[in-house]
Amino acid sequence: MSMLTFRYRIKDATAGKHLQRMSWAVNTVWNYCQEVSLLALQRETRWLTAFDLINLCAGASIELGLHSETIAEVCREYVAKRRASHKRRLKWRSRKRSLGWIPFKTRFLKIEADSLTYLKHRFRFWNSRPLQGAPKTGSFSQDAQGHWYLSIQCEVEDPGVPVGDAEIGIDLGLTNQVTCSDELLPRSRENLTRAHEAKLAMAQRAHKTKHAKAIHAKIANSRKEWAHKTTTEIVNRAKLIVVGNVSSTKLAKTRMAKSVYDAGWGYLRTLLRYKSQRLGVLYTEVNESWSSVTCADCLERTGPRGLSNLGVRVWCCSACGAVHDRDHNAARNILRSGRATPSGIPLLQ
Repeated sequence: MSMLTFRYRIKDATAGKHLQRMSWAVNTVWNYCQEVSLLALQRETRWLTAFDLINLCAGASIELGLHSETIAEVCREYVAKRRASHKRRLKWRSRKRSLGWIPFKTRFLKIEADSLTYLKHRFRFWNSRPLQGAPKTGSFSQDAQGHWYLSIQCEVEDPGVPVGDAEIGIDLGLTNQVTCSDELLPRSRENLTRAHEAKLAMAQRAHKTKHAKAIHAKIANSRKEWAHKTTTEIVNRAKLIVVGNVSSTKLAKTRMAKSVYDAGWGYLRTLLRYKSQRLGVLYTEVNESWSSVTCADCLERTGPRGLSNLGVRVWCCSACGAVHDRDHNAARNILRSGRATPSGIPLLQ
């Protein structure tokens, strides 16, 4: 069993204002949780638990216009976020800077074909695909453009049987975002950030906020669409997937930061991980050190090294004479390292 999130665009022409008012009430609950938590820490030198916060918020649902379970979910989320961040204080939620968010439990709602009833108010949405499994939790959420979405988490049965039988090593890069070991042609897309940066700069200089947000949304949606299609195609033909653990946080501190953020390596690994889990595909991440300079045929480190040689995409091994594409050779080494890891035999020292 696994959890899948189904997301639908709400027809918010008339419901948007109602959702906005409820999101302001959620902000009030969030800020109250932080205020009383800091006060308890100052007076009693202890943190309030989610149970304490829920009891303190008891009876406020009618005045705030929220379901009592929504208030409880906000309290639980605040405590979870505070513990995960290891900070005394989280960001306050405000009407201007915070996007709308209204959590709920689906057992207190009525979900129909293309509508959801919350506190006797009916919200319609575009039913782009049918729900699967048993609905558990959900939320109303707002994006930067002001559009509202309905997200429902459902517990679904996993197929558990791989569709394909290929063993694939994956090298993540900047020019070619995904290079697989079983094919010479890499999977790449244009750098979406650089492709739209001129229009984005013009909109920002002209203070056209709505236009700038629309461009940002277009970039994000294009990146997500490409990532979903690519990872689905890879998982559907694999029984083993091995990915190099390239660190985007370290490379984001260099001059390649814009390209690193556009590549979205973390998002690609997340999609591969959960899709592999659903289909029963073995997924693992390995250390990719020396993978691009090690010959995949003779295992000698004869490839181009250093930042000055990053532009060398094709090289010839001086030990065995094999000619390698840099990314494809790294993907082959990553796959061999992933095969050796379960038995405890390291490939790259």
